[in-house]
Amino acid sequence: MKKIEVDARGQACPKPVIMTKKELDNIEEGIIITIVDNEVAKNNVSKLANSLGFEYKVDEGENEYLITIIKGKGEVKEEEKAKGAVSGDKVVVFSSNTMGKGSEELGKVLIKSFIYTLTETNPYPATLIFYNGGVHLTCEGSPVLEDLKKLEDEGVEIISCGTCLDYFNIKDKLQVGQISNMYTIYDKMANAGNIINIG
Repeated sequence: MKKIEVDARGQACPKPVIMTKKELDNIEEGIIITIVDNEVAKNNVSKLANSLGFEYKVDEGENEYLITIIKGKGEVKEEEKAKGAVSGDKVVVFSSNTMGKGSEELGKVLIKSFIYTLTETNPYPATLIFYNGGVHLTCEGSPVLEDLKKLEDEGVEIISCGTCLDYFNIKDKLQVGQISNMYTIYDKMANAGNIINIG
């Protein structure tokens, strides 16, 4: 049986999970051993294995955890989608350039992590909508431009509110996606089967 080691030590959430999932997707059967150095990553990788229905065990070493996942043929659930698939009814809405309330600094870290996670999760949402402070994420200087461009290249529609870009005087700094209007934003949201609001 093929054995692959994933060294995720020093990697912040959600990277250990994503690194492990990539290796699982690349094999029909085999053993993935993910090495992490914190309990949060250990728990998250274990939850991934459990959610996919794979047998796994956790061994604790000195300042590290080894999660061994065994993947056999035919064990991947049917709902696992092909890479690059776009969900026709899922819309993610960003009303701010941070995620959650409390610490602005933490909010910026979280929003970056969330958008990166979108690039590594299947299926992709059909549309990303940015309005109010969220439009800063699609403009020059945004820390998530590379990930947003990757999503756009994969067929995800990215739209930013024109009124909001004008308000912040950054319309000429737009780097990804299209300028839109409130009617289009409303239409996308009204016809979405699933809306995720981030702000």
